[in-house]
Order: sequence, then C-alpha cells, then structure tokens
Amino acid sequence: MGQPVVVENKPGAGATLGADFVAKSRPDGHTLLMGAVHHTIATSVYKKLPYDFQKDLAPVTTVALVPNVLVVNPSVPAKSVKELLALARAEPGKLTYGSNGNGTGQHLIGAQFESMGGVQLLHVPYKGSGPLTVDLLGGQIAMSFDTITPVLPQVKSGKLRALAVTTIKRSPALPEVPTLDESGLKGFDLGTWFGILAPAATPRDVVARLNTEMVKIIQSPDFRRKMADIGAEPIGDTPEQMAAQIKGDTERFARLVKDAKVSIE
Repeated sequence: MGQPVVVENKPGAGATLGADFVAKSRPDGHTLLMGAVHHTIATSVYKKLPYDFQKDLAPVTTVALVPNVLVVNPSVPAKSVKELLALARAEPGKLTYGSNGNGTGQHLIGAQFESMGGVQLLHVPYKGSGPLTVDLLGGQIAMSFDTITPVLPQVKSGKLRALAVTTIKRSPALPEVPTLDESGLKGFDLGTWFGILAPAATPRDVVARLNTEMVKIIQSPDFRRKMADIGAEPIGDTPEQMAAQIKGDTERFARLVKDAKVSIE
C-alpha cells in the first residue's frame, strides 16, 4: 500500500492490553490489531475488560489458522489417543498437560479433551511456549496441546511424539498425524486463528480496502510458502466471515470457560 508498517508489541493480560489500545485508537485505518482466538476466550475469562471485542473492533480478515497438536514426551507409553485415554483412565489426575497459562486456548483445549474423553488430567500453566516446551522435552510434564509452530521441529526430530491435531482437518505439515475427530473424539475441532481488526468506527470503505489488499498478500505464493513452513493454513476471508467466526468462538469458549470454572480478575 506504499506505507511503512510499524509492529508494536503490547503484551500482557492475555493480549487484552493490545486489543484495548487498538479499540481506543483513532479509527482511520492506520492502527490495526493482530488479533487471535485467545481474544474470544478473554471475553469470558476476565471478569472486567475495558472493551468489548465484538462491538469495539471491526474484523478485516483472518490471516491464518494454526492447528494445535497433542504431543507427548516419548517416555509416555502411549502411541495413540486411544492408548493415552486408557492410560489417563487408569490413573485419574496423574497425567500432566502444560499450557501457556490459565484461560488460554491450550488450557481450554485440554479441558475439552478431558470432557470428551471422560478423563481427568492435571493442568500445569506456564508463561509461554518457551518454558512449556523445555519442560515437556525434559519430561517434567507428560503432554501439551500447543500450537503446531513451536513443536513441529521437535516432532520431526523425534524428541516429541505427536498423537493428534485438534482441528477437524489434518495438517499438511504433519499429514501422517490423525485428528482427534478421527481418533474417536467425534466433532473435536479447535484451533488457533490469527487475524486483523481495526477500531469499530473505521469507515467501511477503509475496511474494504484493507481487506482487498491483505487478501491479495495472503493468497500470494510467497506468503503461502511462509505459512506452510510454520504449519499454518492461510485464510483470507471477508470481514463478515471473520465476524461470524469470532461470534461462534466467543459462544463456544464461554461454555468451556464455565465448565472448566476459569476466572481471572
């Protein structure tokens, strides 16, 4: 678009600080949010948010979908989801799974796995994928449901064993790994998406222009190759389709948050 782009990381409070900053920015199309599925989770997890994710931000386009992967340390004597469930049922509350923190996508995917599999696991929250992966490789925890990107090199090197992906379709990055749906947990379909949003009052023609230009990039061969390298699936949908995705995920995760009794002040 002939414009320089400055990436400003605003971490904290489950990425809600960055979302709040963009929601309150001038709605001129120059300040955008790289949002993600965890923003739909935060709506239910945090008791008080200074913004409404569906009302205060306007979807532009979903950039990519990244599957989560159920991986275990090789010391775990399970070569399939069926064997893992049997192991978990034999020792309720003994098998540990790590996540990026309470109320994150990994945490709630684990909660859904427990619910659909009829098992009880021990949740161990971490501050990011880095320390989580270190402990998983070291055997301090048994398993995780992290996104495919940080675990893909470890799976390919044999340091971690992938049992299933959490989306309804297999991942091209791990085509031999079945889905949880295929592995007996029918209908299991949870993954991590990333997408662009603007302040809600941004003019519709500006949102439309941003969508057109970004979808061109997302559909380009170079971008698709870059996404394939990290196990991501390029999307590039319409603002209306992204809004429907956000609405559906917000409602679905609200039920999971309630069932898992997750709450953060």
